[in-house]
Amino acid sequence: MKNSAPSKTSSAVSPNAIGSTLRKVFGLDEFRPLQKDIIDALMAGRDAFVLMPTGGGKSLCYQLPALLMPGMAIVVSPLISLMKDQVDALKENGVAAEFYNSALGADAARRVLAKLHAGELDLLYVAPERLMSEDFLRRIEHMPVSLIAVDEAHCVSQWGHDFRPEYAALGGLRDHLPGAPLIALTATADPHTREDIVRVLGLGKAERFISSFDRPNIRYSVLEKHRPRDQLAQFVATQGHESGIVYALSRKRTEEIAEHLVQAGHQAAAYHAGLTAAVREDVQERFLRDDLQIVVATVAFGMGIDKPDIRFVVHYDMPKHIEGYYQETGRAGRDGVASEAFLLYGAQDVVMARRLVESSENPEQRRIESHKLQAMIAFAESLTCRRRVLLGYFGEELASDCGNCDICLNPPQTFDATVDTQKVLSCVYRVGERFGIKHVVDVLRGADTDRIRKLGHDSLSTYGIGTEMSDDEWASIVRQLIHRGLLVQDIANYSVLRLTPKARPVLRGEETVVLARPRLKTRTAKAKKKAKVPGSVATADVELFEALRALRKKLADEQGVPPYVIFGDATLIQMSRDKPANDDQLLAITGVGQVKLGRYGPVFLEAISKSGAETTPSR
Repeated sequence: MKNSAPSKTSSAVSPNAIGSTLRKVFGLDEFRPLQKDIIDALMAGRDAFVLMPTGGGKSLCYQLPALLMPGMAIVVSPLISLMKDQVDALKENGVAAEFYNSALGADAARRVLAKLHAGELDLLYVAPERLMSEDFLRRIEHMPVSLIAVDEAHCVSQWGHDFRPEYAALGGLRDHLPGAPLIALTATADPHTREDIVRVLGLGKAERFISSFDRPNIRYSVLEKHRPRDQLAQFVATQGHESGIVYALSRKRTEEIAEHLVQAGHQAAAYHAGLTAAVREDVQERFLRDDLQIVVATVAFGMGIDKPDIRFVVHYDMPKHIEGYYQETGRAGRDGVASEAFLLYGAQDVVMARRLVESSENPEQRRIESHKLQAMIAFAESLTCRRRVLLGYFGEELASDCGNCDICLNPPQTFDATVDTQKVLSCVYRVGERFGIKHVVDVLRGADTDRIRKLGHDSLSTYGIGTEMSDDEWASIVRQLIHRGLLVQDIANYSVLRLTPKARPVLRGEETVVLARPRLKTRTAKAKKKAKVPGSVATADVELFEALRALRKKLADEQGVPPYVIFGDATLIQMSRDKPANDDQLLAITGVGQVKLGRYGPVFLEAISKSGAETTPSR
């Protein structure tokens, strides 16, 4: 028997069979928004374009039909590690799934091909370049292919944030498998990229399913950079021993940050393309298996990570666009449990990002990337609900403030900064619009330096007129004026500050300026030593949750798989709350299907029972 789902036939599949497969194989009682509609479309032989956030349940949309439709589903995936994670999870649920890529040895590759030709597979995961090879296309042309799923479909578009040339060739699949419905799925695509995906893959007649981009379990916070290593350390200290990713722009910086975190007592390691394949694989495996708490990485890390219990994502440097930021923060809390996205943001980040954008030789691409960068800056500088700004970028309107971002939870203080703005603008003018932020602030603060004396700037009328505020406060005001368009940094000329036409009416006293008080510190929070479970769960339940996590880790280590492959955190949380006492009650827990009930039910029920006995008072 290929799997525990109902047997496949060519006749129409009943709704009962769909619901039964959802429960028995995946351990779920109900579909998430749009999932059932997408599944119905595929099973009726129709194409589909799916835009659904990370954690929204995209994989189920093609995995479940693959179990019920005659033949085998082909899943195009961009990374070897991502294929392995998904296949491991499917096998734990009793599904006949394999991957076929360059990571397989000769013997393993032959075994997969043997299963393919014997018709023993429900799903086969393949890299795009392997799929589109002449040899492989000949193998599958006359096989019963139930559907084709193109995951991470934004890689198809040259305007997507992660374009891959080998993905563009997938448009030719129609010629080889004309009868199989095709589904393209992505978590991040602006309207321009969506249309490009549809064009390249020939999905002009496909049904489009656009889900909400909202991830309400993620808390978004942005902090102005000021001693960023200390700010990072303070934030990480609030996370206890939870798993997290820290993103940085350069390879060197990832190594420096990782070393800093290790010295602070955290289990951390760097990950970037300059490391050997063996080192990268070791870091990733230790992270997946909860033997490593934090990975400090360039954006090369993460797309292949299917780990649902990442509790925080930090951007040490500002990303170039909201698509990248959204996708990377979306790696937190895929299981729906409360998680955090923390961005450190500074003026130098903008300078570096603009240099990268301007380095492009394609004028159209420069225009688009410049627009995307401005949108990212607007998000970081926003004084309104972060989630509203984020969703608005993707064309989705939030009816009210989210209540779960730094702006909603701790609204910024504003003040009439007209006089302070006039001081800054006057100082920039007096120094000849030939110096950067630090020098302007030094003049305002009346710094006694050789450079200022040598330039004669200690005799300017603006020298020392800002001693009432610190360097950091003045720097924050200057940065806000840059983002308001009153000042501009000349990137090509050492980032010197220049006045813009918008500065004139302010200098003449014709306009007022209201700015935000700078945020340089995270909110004080006690380090989390207990598991991150809902506050309503009693202490005994938290202890049970920890015990179940330890049991899960032990079983995972014995089997050589990541702990979440056995059960996710959300499943353990529900177990710790409901305390199932028998098979039927355990089967009612979300994430527990028939196969996992048989494999793990006895040991988890024993652990739950033992916990209850230990907490029952003696008579």
